[in-house]
Amino acid sequence: MFDFFFPQNRRDFLRVGGLSALGWGLPTLSRSQAQAEEQTHRAKSVILVYLGGGPSHHDTFDMKPHAIEEVRGKYQPISTNVAGLQIGELLPMMSQTMDKVCLHRGGAHNNDHHETATNWVMSGRFGSAFGDWPAIGAVAAHESGFPGTLPPYVSIPRNPSFTWELGKSAFLGGRYEAFKAGDPNDADYRVRDVARAEPLPQVRLDRRQTMLEAVDGLSRQMEGNDQLAAYDQFQRRAAQMVLSGEARDAFAIDAEETTLRDRYGRTTFGQSCLLARRLVERGVNFVTVNFGGWDHHAKIWEGLEKKLPDFDRGFSALITDMHDRGLLKDVLVVAMGEFGRSPKVNKDAGRDHWAPAASLLFAGAGVQPGRVLGATDKDGGQVADSPIRPADVACTIYRSLGIDPQKQLYTPDGRPVAILDEGEVIEALYA
Repeated sequence: MFDFFFPQNRRDFLRVGGLSALGWGLPTLSRSQAQAEEQTHRAKSVILVYLGGGPSHHDTFDMKPHAIEEVRGKYQPISTNVAGLQIGELLPMMSQTMDKVCLHRGGAHNNDHHETATNWVMSGRFGSAFGDWPAIGAVAAHESGFPGTLPPYVSIPRNPSFTWELGKSAFLGGRYEAFKAGDPNDADYRVRDVARAEPLPQVRLDRRQTMLEAVDGLSRQMEGNDQLAAYDQFQRRAAQMVLSGEARDAFAIDAEETTLRDRYGRTTFGQSCLLARRLVERGVNFVTVNFGGWDHHAKIWEGLEKKLPDFDRGFSALITDMHDRGLLKDVLVVAMGEFGRSPKVNKDAGRDHWAPAASLLFAGAGVQPGRVLGATDKDGGQVADSPIRPADVACTIYRSLGIDPQKQLYTPDGRPVAILDEGEVIEALYA
């Protein structure tokens, strides 16, 4: 954590914590724009469940049981609690949760390279594989600021593997990077950078604060250095977190009842979903739950039979738990990968990258549940109705958070750059 700031031995210099320091007017809108803003500004927080690698829509949420064998695959469709909707048989818990989500089968773009596509869908802007544009969560952190002792942007357990290290906050700089929470399924999980290893007497706390203030002054002297500016904010926020019971409590997943933890599943993904709920419940603005490993070019059935039960249990528990607690009123939940998989099963019993079609799930913050939007053709290869692009998804998330996607941000050299250069709110989610 923070390897992009300082050499590895920086922890010998200051062992306060590794929280990313994220210290962060909309232009005048026309009456119609203001009305649209009001209608879609419903979310206090966002949970993005990112399925890196590209999950197969054919075997999950967009099955083609009447297609030829090479297309329809191995699994049978099962009925759900939404009339007329069927999904894959490896999703029995989700089959009883579909009345609380909106399924969109229209995800589409034209790039099937992991790195480029991941940066595209995570930012809403097309660029190179090196991450030219800041992730949606980084922009959300930039716009929300750091109002308390909790970070506004958290990744669990870490950032998606197909995003480049320098591409997550891009030109916004390291201060808007996500705080990596680590694996909440680890035995005796503690966020190393939040919980103190041992009680410290007041004299040692005072000395530590004096040292922090010295580093703070040094950072301010180095004007124009983004890394030091980031560290300037980082060290102040890190000190607050270490001394804050609120921060330690937010990450204390062991405070949850055993039965609830079991309901989410004792897996990295299941416990990541549970931690995400704890964080948004306490005011964290944007949480990414990273669940990669969906790149099944070969032996896809073996792969899905390992991945889908974890997703089925963890995601259904997240949606149901948040619904029961009333959190879906103010929290937008989105589940997606960077693309779908090819219609035909290949010679290695796998499916390859497929950008023209994918399925996404939306829930909460005004999204109308129990609906199916978009449609693919008979083979699931092309979106035939209501395609949505990465920019549309990003625009919808931004508007839901009350962020103007046309707002100008500024690069370090002062160049104005719009948050998004295209994209529309997916109005059908709210209809």
